[in-house]
Amino acid sequence: MNIVGDSEHFKQPFDHDDEYVSRAEAKREIAVYQELGKQLVSLSKSQINKLELDELLYDNVLKAKTIRINTEAYRRHLQYIGKIMRNVDIEQLQTDLKNVLNQNRNESSKLNVAEKTKDQLLTGGDDAIQALIEQHPKLERQKLRQLVRQANKELAKKPDEPSKSATELVKYIRTETAE
Repeated sequence: MNIVGDSEHFKQPFDHDDEYVSRAEAKREIAVYQELGKQLVSLSKSQINKLELDELLYDNVLKAKTIRINTEAYRRHLQYIGKIMRNVDIEQLQTDLKNVLNQNRNESSKLNVAEKTKDQLLTGGDDAIQALIEQHPKLERQKLRQLVRQANKELAKKPDEPSKSATELVKYIRTETAE
């Protein structure tokens, strides 16, 4: 006599197959690819060039930038990029993407440090210049003094407008203090 709740009647294909992938799991994996594709499309062209993408993926990412966002064509193209990415090493691409995005954060933090140094030089005068030269001996004292003096004059005349000399001072500090 067979009981209705017998386990033989309720066997599923995944009971004995270790490599079985459910539809929900496959959809989650596809969503990861599409999300990574969206991140690639949101990058600038110079950032995309820093990544090592195969030619087909590279061309389609650039093509997606030309399609208007929030259209059906854009959505389908992102799906196609996700399909292409199934053949790409995702872990390597994710680490490369993190490196490119982190590199931009490092650039902005370097700019912030240079801006703070500029502000210190403009308010601190010769003492601040001397302290900076002790930290970075490659800097030229005469050039720093000249740029600080010009920036202070420009800011005294027009305090609301950005000073050209202050901008040059920031560029000089960034290039000479970069390691």
